[in-house]
Amino acid sequence: MTTLADVARQAGVSPATVSRIVSGSSKAVSDELRERVLKVVRELHYVPNAHAQLLARSDRTTVGVIVHDVSDPYFAEITRGLQRVAAEQGRLVIICNSYRDPDRELAYVELLRAQQAEAIILAGSGYLDPAFTKALTTQLAAFAATGGRVTVVGRHELVGDAVLPANEEGGFLIASAVFDAGHRHVGVLAAPPELTTTTDRLAGLRRAAKEKRRPIPRRRICYTSFDRDGGAAAAAALLDAEPHLTALIAMNDTMATGALSLLRERGISVPGEVSVVGFDDMPIARDLTPSLTTVRLPLIEIGARAITLALQAPHRTPRREVAPVELVFRESLAPPATGRNGHAVTRGSVAPQGNRPRANER
Repeated sequence: MTTLADVARQAGVSPATVSRIVSGSSKAVSDELRERVLKVVRELHYVPNAHAQLLARSDRTTVGVIVHDVSDPYFAEITRGLQRVAAEQGRLVIICNSYRDPDRELAYVELLRAQQAEAIILAGSGYLDPAFTKALTTQLAAFAATGGRVTVVGRHELVGDAVLPANEEGGFLIASAVFDAGHRHVGVLAAPPELTTTTDRLAGLRRAAKEKRRPIPRRRICYTSFDRDGGAAAAAALLDAEPHLTALIAMNDTMATGALSLLRERGISVPGEVSVVGFDDMPIARDLTPSLTTVRLPLIEIGARAITLALQAPHRTPRREVAPVELVFRESLAPPATGRNGHAVTRGSVAPQGNRPRANER
């Protein structure tokens, strides 16, 4: 481990000066000197000895959880699961919202290290950004080296144990359901392309499209924000560009909710004219009108498993647990409406009820 003397030597100051600057007890140093010393502290990943001793003790009780936004139902469910286990184990949970800002995520990791957290859990999509991933991995490795525990949810290339939602498999299942229902003109409401969750779910969708021989052109994939407004905006853009679409696949249920709202405003019936499906199976999915066909992830269990791994003794090699997915059929998916000649009905016309069977609830 880096020592106070190492920092002093590289910064060209005395150990006493480093100690006063790190502890914040000295106001008699220049801003230039303070910044020089703190830069070396960051570069060497120095943790003061007192902090390191606390990190190594077994009676630490704080777990830091970094999520994109706890008001998002996806993260709210995961948080429910991990807080339940934390309460049972006598741990205090600190929730940090990064709002999908990589720099804020890095700052939270550093802050939780300073707060002597027992463990750090990062929940949510990673970023397709090698520089950020390297910086975050370095910080987490420094935390782990001083006795901290790290668990990630939905990330691929980070230090520590991981609980990985089967996003690719879920994308395959939901897209296959849409294609098997007979849809050929399909639009996709995709989340930001820099998120690994997006790439994973799209990979499953593309695999289904290839196996079912139902290609989805790039123009039918609209990237947008991972929320209700993003779903509504993407649905509007796709339908304006290609009004003959008969199905919309949303990358999560919140986006699907936005799409349903947009279709309702335009007087387009679901699933009579356009089918809509989602991903995650949020609690509200069954209460929407129509109820939403989606992919179920065991989000509460994912949270519970993440903190359980974080509170266990470290393993010789990082543990990887895959959270399974399940296809849930409800009312929002049905075969495309067809006329007497067997061709899809254009927007505004009505198909016989017998040609629009409703999916079974499961």
